[in-house]
Amino acid sequence: MTRVVAGALGGRKLTVPAGRNTRPTAERVREGLFSTLESLWGPLAGAAFLDLYAGSGAVGIEAASRGAGRVTFVERDPRAVAVLRGNLDALEVQHSEVVSASVGRFVGDRAVARFDLVYVDPPYAEAVDDTLAMLQANDWLEPGAVVVVERATRDSAPVWPAGLVLDRTRRYGDTTLWYGRRP
Repeated sequence: MTRVVAGALGGRKLTVPAGRNTRPTAERVREGLFSTLESLWGPLAGAAFLDLYAGSGAVGIEAASRGAGRVTFVERDPRAVAVLRGNLDALEVQHSEVVSASVGRFVGDRAVARFDLVYVDPPYAEAVDDTLAMLQANDWLEPGAVVVVERATRDSAPVWPAGLVLDRTRRYGDTTLWYGRRP
């Protein structure tokens, strides 16, 4: 069972897509993620949060639960999008948007809005370096933005493009989070 860890929706259950195509971020990892984000960013109140490769929406919903002012979810799998929309409706998450598109297509265009916090969690076999480069090049990031990449611990570290600086890493067993910051 997957649930929201903390905040206004803490303890509420989330539905996850059936099958092996979606890998929800573990509660322990989400708890560590938001502790670290709050130490880097401060309270999430009013923050604009972008959840790339959103799956069930667990990370973005956690951000909304903790006070993010606007959350955008990007997911291409139609089954995952349906589950994500169901979770948002069931939990009555406000100020959110679901974009049913590939991440490359979404961030490959010039930004329509900027974000304070971005979570990048592609399937572990998929490269992430181009996504990071497009986030920076196409002006998706506010000054001081934090970008977090989730990868398998056994995978190599992401390559941060000019304009994004690695700040820290946190390991949670088989999962590692890399935190980059736009100065």
